[in-house]
Amino acid sequence: MTQSHSRISKAVIPAAGLGTRFLPATKATPKEMLPVVDKPAIQYVVEEAVSAGLSDVLMITGRNKRPLEDHFDRNYELEEALSRKGDAGRLARVQESSDLATMHYVRQGDPRGLGHAVLCAEPHVGDQPFAVLLGDDLIDPRDPLLSRMIEIQEREGGSVVALMEVDPAQIHMYGCAAVKPTGDSDVVKITDLVEKPDPAEAPSNLAIIGRYVLDPAIFGILRETEPGRGGEIQLTDGIQKLAEAEQSVEEAGRSGGPVHGVIFKGRRYDTGDRGDYLRAIVRLACEREDLGPEFRDWLRSFVTEEM
Repeated sequence: MTQSHSRISKAVIPAAGLGTRFLPATKATPKEMLPVVDKPAIQYVVEEAVSAGLSDVLMITGRNKRPLEDHFDRNYELEEALSRKGDAGRLARVQESSDLATMHYVRQGDPRGLGHAVLCAEPHVGDQPFAVLLGDDLIDPRDPLLSRMIEIQEREGGSVVALMEVDPAQIHMYGCAAVKPTGDSDVVKITDLVEKPDPAEAPSNLAIIGRYVLDPAIFGILRETEPGRGGEIQLTDGIQKLAEAEQSVEEAGRSGGPVHGVIFKGRRYDTGDRGDYLRAIVRLACEREDLGPEFRDWLRSFVTEEM
């Protein structure tokens, strides 16, 4: 395995999950298509990738995910109807999603975990480094996390994961990183990863969140990774093996390179949880110039009446 310093241009977005926490809303509608204000959650993720310079997006899908493809495709009948009505504003918003990026799709087939979903991207990605963005994490565009991760990967090689400080009592809900400091205050070198550790045994309070920039060496490791929790191939296990391999053969230079972490202190919205999904909508609506002033006034009145 060799390190890769090629310019990153491809993003992989796993979107094959069933969305069971949002049933019955997700019985016939993919969870990624649930609206956050007036755009589906998945569009925010694609926009983030594009803003970081990634123009080639591969979505890993499953059954009942056809609406995702339709959303990022052209809808000529709707566009024609809006054009005839002279509704230029809505027409532009409809066309925006289909013009964002070059979109590709592949089905995961058997739902064998996030590691397996990433492995499905190998024929498309090839031997180049690539980004992985999980759709449940929305990162505020004013806090460009992915751009920073790409910058570190291009400087250091290897792989980069996004980390966030959490309450130590909650670390059992996340993958957790053991780290060493670097010369950058927001960057650490990862020496080990533990999936959902007991708080008493956690190596830190740095949790992995849903952004990764990965060396293609991850594919070979994932092919050899045995299923872990829930009988699924865990991406965390694969990255942990990358970190181990880099340390053991560092002098020989035969690994997939180091694994670094970028500690994110910005605004993150978790749309995979019902409560956080609602909070994300409220926060983003409050900050919209077209909706915010009136919505904030109503929200103040509502909260006052309820207290």
